[in-house]
Amino acid sequence: MIEEKMLALESKFDDLRIDYHCIMPDHIHMIVWINHPEGGHTGPPLHSIIRWFKTQTTNEYIKLVKSGILPPFDKHIWQRNYFEHIIRGEADLYDIRKYIEDNPARWFFEKHFQIKD
Repeated sequence: MIEEKMLALESKFDDLRIDYHCIMPDHIHMIVWINHPEGGHTGPPLHSIIRWFKTQTTNEYIKLVKSGILPPFDKHIWQRNYFEHIIRGEADLYDIRKYIEDNPARWFFEKHFQIKD
């Protein structure tokens, strides 16, 4: 459901393209390209795009809870804020894609193999 709504961003927002993404059990990563014509800013700002995504996924989750498919949640599904980073060049893009690609293994290791004092 999360991936479906994420990819729907490209249909909802004409100038947007999802470059790379990873859906984790407790967070997501995605690289979003926003290509405004002639370098201008004519579309919605990033926070409006993220708000639309969070609203769509929350509404869908609520439907699935009411159907008995998913468990209820307490207050919010998504955290209030999000982290954004403007990619500056090919090396930066490579590093961020690599970070996203490696994230599942890193997350699993941190969750299951924490060193205890």
